[in-house]
Order: sequence, then C-alpha cells, then structure tokens
Amino acid sequence: MEINEAISRAKKNDQKAFNYLLDLYWDHVYGFQLKRIHNENDAEDVTIQTFSRAFDRIETFDEKYTFKTWLITISKNIHIDLLRKEKNSIKHVISKDDKTVLQILDESPSAEDKLITEQHLAKLLRDIKKLKPHYQKVINLRYFQELSYKEISEELDEPINNVKVKLLRAKKLLAEIIQNPK
Repeated sequence: MEINEAISRAKKNDQKAFNYLLDLYWDHVYGFQLKRIHNENDAEDVTIQTFSRAFDRIETFDEKYTFKTWLITISKNIHIDLLRKEKNSIKHVISKDDKTVLQILDESPSAEDKLITEQHLAKLLRDIKKLKPHYQKVINLRYFQELSYKEISEELDEPINNVKVKLLRAKKLLAEIIQNPK
C-alpha cells in the first residue's frame, strides 16, 4: 500500500489503512518523543495519544504536507499540553519559612469518587454496549478481565501498538457516549 492511498483509505475509516500508517510511522513519532521526554513509558503514552488524535482528525490532513511532519506536529502539541496540565495539576505547598516549596500530586480517588464509580457501573456497562464490538472487546479485556497490553495483543492476535491505539480510541468514544447520551 502506498502512503497517499493509505491516507485516503484511512479518511474513509479503513482500519487496515490505520494499521498500515501506525506501523509505518510508530518508530518515527516514538523516537521523536523519546528524545524529548527521556522516559520510555511517557514517550509511548504520547505516541499512542498522537496516533489516536491523528486518526480522529485524519480528514483534516492536508496533502500539501508530509504525513510524518503532520504527526510530529500533533505529537509536539500533545507533549506541550501535557506539560501544561502537569504544571497546573501540581499543588504547591509552601513551608512556614517560605523557602521550601514542595510539589505534591494528588491522584488518589476520594470516597466520593469511589461512590460515583460504583453507582455508575450499570450505566457504564450500558454505554459500553453502544460501542462497536471490537471496541467493546478491548475495553472488556483491559478493564474487566484486567489483562495487560501484551495479553490483549495475544488474545486479539494484533500488534501491541494497535491494541494501545484501539484502547485509547475506545476510551475516547466511550467518553463521548457518556458525555452526550442520546
């Protein structure tokens, strides 16, 4: 498959074209982020988000530019957004002498968060059923059967990077269903 053909097929929601583009450009985007972030897990997360965003917005891709440059630009913007969010999510605790600034990240769920999660499980299951079957399956394997990416990859007989992007897209679609119930 040639790149321009893959892009036009991806614009028509062709999953094989998405996989082709993912396989072709994964190492470029991941390598770019690894040089910036110097952390394999974070670079991988940004790369997954890059492909997810690119595939969600593929119809906006302008053929005047190279696809790789477009992906790298998306990747750069995601990394900048994450840095901004990180900076804003950190609580600054200033000691009495105002000389020491401690940064504390609060990620533990509150009692309210847990209650909301439990109450909404039934609704969540109904919303998951609104997803396409392949997205339902990947959500089920990851969050209900608690399989690792590697185990999901083996179960679905798909490359691990495809699983990660599919899972991210499934979560994004599920979030849209939850926010905009029809």
